[in-house]
Amino acid sequence: MSQLESWPEPIIRVQELSESGIKEIPEHFVKLPADRPCFKETTTSHVNSIPLIDLENMKSLDEYVRRETMELISQACRDWGFFQVVNHGVSHELMANTRGVWREFFHLPLEEKQKFANSPVTYEGYGSRLGVVKGAKLDWCDYFFLHYLPVQLKDENKWPSLPISCRQTIARYGQEVVKLCEKLLKILSINLGLNEDYLHQSYGGDKEIGACLRVNFYPKCPQPDLTLGLSPHSDPGGLTVLLSDTDVAGLQVRRGDEWITVKPVPNAFVVNIGDQTQILSNGMYKSVEHRVIVNSAKERISLALFYNPGGDILMKPADEFETEHRSVLYSPTTFNEYRAFIRTKGPCGKSQVESLKSPR
Repeated sequence: MSQLESWPEPIIRVQELSESGIKEIPEHFVKLPADRPCFKETTTSHVNSIPLIDLENMKSLDEYVRRETMELISQACRDWGFFQVVNHGVSHELMANTRGVWREFFHLPLEEKQKFANSPVTYEGYGSRLGVVKGAKLDWCDYFFLHYLPVQLKDENKWPSLPISCRQTIARYGQEVVKLCEKLLKILSINLGLNEDYLHQSYGGDKEIGACLRVNFYPKCPQPDLTLGLSPHSDPGGLTVLLSDTDVAGLQVRRGDEWITVKPVPNAFVVNIGDQTQILSNGMYKSVEHRVIVNSAKERISLALFYNPGGDILMKPADEFETEHRSVLYSPTTFNEYRAFIRTKGPCGKSQVESLKSPR
């Protein structure tokens, strides 16, 4: 891990650049022409096209309503890799308060935030780049990364100490969203024809399963057509639950050759499948490329909770999916080995999961 001990270049805080009043972004944020966002793609017909699912229907006494909701989730996992959920059980007040304390944190003086500056050894703390490739094109984003699970990785002393309510609010938020992830994993397992606890146990169970939070802060950008808040990638873990501002869109999901802009629904979470679930399901569920566009008039904040396998768990397609008509598609890998790729190279589309495909 020696190559990951420090960043290859001096860290530039994107928020500081934005607030300095620059009219042009530095060259290392300017994407190659083929990688720049094309705002003509963002038409109204594309907005909010990912499935919207009401989880309250899972409590219905009508078996047909429950089955229909399960099928909607299954279809979304197979076709889109993304869906939004409402009536998910997480307090709307807690969602708003958590987003609020993080916005306060990012608007603290730089010297306060610098106390939590991170390194590529663990990525924990206040950061501004992903990957250690020298000279890489950077994304227009600052972030904060922290661990909830497993408990041996959780260290609240590494969490922001300001605002005063921050650590308590962050802890409550993590507890509630982890409960939601547990519910969703049961639904996904059943939809795959497996025992309801199959994915949970395959991720390592109560003792090893991982949960971490990356809070992204996308400052105003004077040239949003030249850069991205987050480059195209699929999430390396198991399942992602995203909360973002509702007054400005930023997330885009790849759909064939198009990028679909997702307009967040108030009090909803965006859920997406990660690479490890694609591997475990032998490709039946899809982890899908996504990216983030930035805005010249408004800042944006988003909270991505990643629900992941334990680092040393060997991930491979479930035995149930190897039949005489369907072979295993992916070679086994541990999550730590897999995650090291994005932490070294930065966002690289779906190249990592594609590299695991077994030769036929």
